[in-house]
Amino acid sequence: MRKAMSFTFGAILGGVLGALTALLLAPYSGEELRSAIQKSVEDIQIDVKEAALQKRAELEDQLQEFINPQES
Repeated sequence: MRKAMSFTFGAILGGVLGALTALLLAPYSGEELRSAIQKSVEDIQIDVKEAALQKRAELEDQLQEFINPQES
C-alpha cells in the first residue's frame, strides 16, 4: 500500500512539474499560450459532451431492447 501511495504521489508531482516546465519553456507568449490552452480545453469539452451524448443514446437503445425484446 505504501509503495502504491509513493508511486501515485511521484506520478502526480512529476506531472505537475512537467506541466510547469512546459509552460515556462513554451515558445508562445503568455497570452498566446493561455488562448491556445483555452481553445484546447473547449475542444476537449465539446468532444466529451458529444461522446457522452452518443453513449447515452446507445445505452437508451440497449435499455429499450432489454425492456421490449423483439421476438424473432
